[in-house]
Amino acid sequence: MMIRFIILSCTILTLTSLSVMGQKNKKGKAALPNIIYIYADDLGYEELGSYGQKKIKTPHLDQMAREGIRFTDHYTGTPVCAPARAMLMLGLHGGHSPIRGNFELGGFKDEEERGQKPLPDESFTVAELLKQKGYATALTGKWGMGMGDTEGTPTNQGFDYYYGYLDQKQAHNLYPSHLWENNVWDTLSQPWFNVHVKLDPKTATKADFDAFKGKDYAPQKMTEKALEFIDKSKDGPFFLYMPYSLPHVSLQAPEAYIEQYKGQFEEKPYYGQQGYAPTQYPFSTYAAMITFLDAQVGMVMEKIKSLGLDDNTIIMFSSDNGTTFNGGVDAKYFNSVGALRGLKMDVYEGGIREPFIARWPGKIKPNRVTEHLSAQYDLMATLAEITGQQAPPTDGISFLPELLGKKNQQKKHEYLYFEYPEKGGQLAIRLGKWKGVKVNLKNNPGNPWQLFDLETDRNETNDLAVKHPDILKKMDAIVKKEHTETPVKKWQFVSEVIAANEP
Repeated sequence: MMIRFIILSCTILTLTSLSVMGQKNKKGKAALPNIIYIYADDLGYEELGSYGQKKIKTPHLDQMAREGIRFTDHYTGTPVCAPARAMLMLGLHGGHSPIRGNFELGGFKDEEERGQKPLPDESFTVAELLKQKGYATALTGKWGMGMGDTEGTPTNQGFDYYYGYLDQKQAHNLYPSHLWENNVWDTLSQPWFNVHVKLDPKTATKADFDAFKGKDYAPQKMTEKALEFIDKSKDGPFFLYMPYSLPHVSLQAPEAYIEQYKGQFEEKPYYGQQGYAPTQYPFSTYAAMITFLDAQVGMVMEKIKSLGLDDNTIIMFSSDNGTTFNGGVDAKYFNSVGALRGLKMDVYEGGIREPFIARWPGKIKPNRVTEHLSAQYDLMATLAEITGQQAPPTDGISFLPELLGKKNQQKKHEYLYFEYPEKGGQLAIRLGKWKGVKVNLKNNPGNPWQLFDLETDRNETNDLAVKHPDILKKMDAIVKKEHTETPVKKWQFVSEVIAANEP
């Protein structure tokens, strides 16, 4: 597949990266930092205390923000699971990524497990980039880009070790029958059960709700394996990618965490009417899932500190997309995306603007907040600069100078481009303070831009398109420049949009 890239930055070992690598190891050589990237699943922009959440407790992530830097204008590559993960791993936006939507294969039952469309064999991931510098690499969590018998399996994409879900459909149940460890089935303590079952509100009993609980909680197992990897790799350098399946529905959490919230919310049982597992305490369970995730972050930070690795480990945290709209989740009740417009599967801000926190003692000054415009597809370029490598062709720009407080060295995006083929086909562009959005393009390729001034209207309520035809022309040109056709028919819609805008 021919892909047209814009190389926004050519990363060379600069004074900035030299200072990063200045620490020495026991042999007197420059020590490369350990890198941990923690990825939440469907966590909204304002579901952390440091981003304004009032009802859900996230003390460890709030501590991480106080001890590091918090980004206010950070974006995922696209507002849904698999393609967001692909763009994070590859450094590509939605016009270039080989995976642009959730392309499901197989079914939900164990014997039907086939995963999603695999990453192509020729893909180059951040794990492969870091292996070039001798990093031990591991993934603990949800992959969603190929089963163990495909070219997309993590061990074929730069990871020495992985543990977790390969198939996103299996991740609908946080008490699965199994997880995968380096292509080997790891049987857990509960049998497979169907989480997509509706209960009758007139007859449902506590036992009916309890049927959706198990003994082995997948996120806890993932943390255990991650801590083991850190122990084994403590002599470094290592890269640990931790894409948790939290707080993605089904609403399931250990009882001790649910008990922390029972009685605090006015809630009614969820009977499965919007899909996913029923639960007696949907609000308490949702809050518990986020607090449990926060606790795992705390465990990782404590492990790093106990091993004396704190000063030479950068920990980053973000989410793949905004809060979901189904499964018993009530984004409005928790103010999950603040007043931002849209949720998961929307290219409005609520679907794509994400929390991003980075902590690196001695390198990142504490308690900083930045409005630097950035995207998750910047990670490839950033890790290349951190490790003193030239970045491969990428749509990203290294945000390392911003992390280190070297604003005069930080290059800036002229724009961010979003192309999303699901929910009717959508486009978005962030161009400075301007945000352009097009929706329902599969049904009507000629649908016009909506245009918002995010400086004065972050919540995208006032469409200014008719007043700024010059900006719309720039956005049309950006779409034409950034889009490359995909061979997947269900993801093809942008070429018709471009044609509809031709004079």
